[in-house]
Amino acid sequence: QVQPVESGGGLVQPGGSLRLSCTASGHTFSFYVMGWYRQAPGKQRELVATIAPFGNTNYADSVKGRFTISRDNAKNTAYLQMNSLKPEDTAVYYCCFGGTLYNPTDAYWGQGTQVTVSS
Repeated sequence: QVQPVESGGGLVQPGGSLRLSCTASGHTFSFYVMGWYRQAPGKQRELVATIAPFGNTNYADSVKGRFTISRDNAKNTAYLQMNSLKPEDTAVYYCCFGGTLYNPTDAYWGQGTQVTVSS
């Protein structure tokens, strides 16, 4: 079964940084959109950032200028560099491979990694 696996979550103080990674085996995702979504307690899952196979990106307004999504097609891996973290960034972060830049239709989902921003 193909399933992306996230890593890199954890506890960080406000203003700090974290880098999330997501990789998958068993399938080549070079021509898939790769993306990061998040879900905070009591809220719906929301798009954070997505990246197309050749580099076009889409970011939520709330993370523009602070988060950067990138990918390494040779490694089937997506990254999310998160800087200037805020308490409201606290959520479970999910990666997904597939869908579009704006919608994760029929995507492969990871199981999520917790990011907690707190002093």
